[in-house]
Amino acid sequence: MFSSSKLIDSVVKKLLEPIEQGQWAAGQMLPGQRELAERLEVSRPSLREAITVLETLGVVRSLPGKGVMVLERQGKALAEVRAPGASLEDVLQLRYALEPFTAGLVAQTAASADLSQLRLLLLDMREAVEDRNPSLLAGAYTAFHRQLVALSSNPIFLSVSRQIGDALEQSDALMTRNAEYAEEVLQEHETILRAIRNHDSEQASRAMRQHILNEGVRLNINLRLPPDIGG
Repeated sequence: MFSSSKLIDSVVKKLLEPIEQGQWAAGQMLPGQRELAERLEVSRPSLREAITVLETLGVVRSLPGKGVMVLERQGKALAEVRAPGASLEDVLQLRYALEPFTAGLVAQTAASADLSQLRLLLLDMREAVEDRNPSLLAGAYTAFHRQLVALSSNPIFLSVSRQIGDALEQSDALMTRNAEYAEEVLQEHETILRAIRNHDSEQASRAMRQHILNEGVRLNINLRLPPDIGG
């Protein structure tokens, strides 16, 4: 699969190494994404996802119109908690609880630069669908959802998002195996982004909630939810 956590962690480590060695000091801008992707020999979607991880961990910050700036280091960048034994239904339940709230929150506060980042990832998804490239779609899918959580600026949400990263890839695998879902998945994300762009918090939450319910259907999972929020 194109965008596994092992791949992204590998890219993160490749970025962290020169930072830790002082090659890219605090306050310095990283090279442009095209140059950096070629230097690391990775795709640009994978690079963007790795940068999102580093933003989540407080290592770098994306500055609109300028690039990515290295921040002062605080704590261990790759420290994270795993949840062994969690099923995909467990993950979908967590996503159902977290991501609609996050989407609604981002819709309230999204600036033009935030929307540009999400549009870029949605463009990656659209290109993947047009090229019939399910692996690229899987990578852009994960990057979109991680970026959305990152834009919440809630450190607890960000930590939880990283914890479920491995399981989120099982949703990616669905798209890799079943290309017929690609257009459907793209349309759902276009609806989510449209609501965020319109600063419609209620619609953004509703669209994300429906997307996760649809993921359960596509994965043949009867997602167990309290009856008062099941629809």
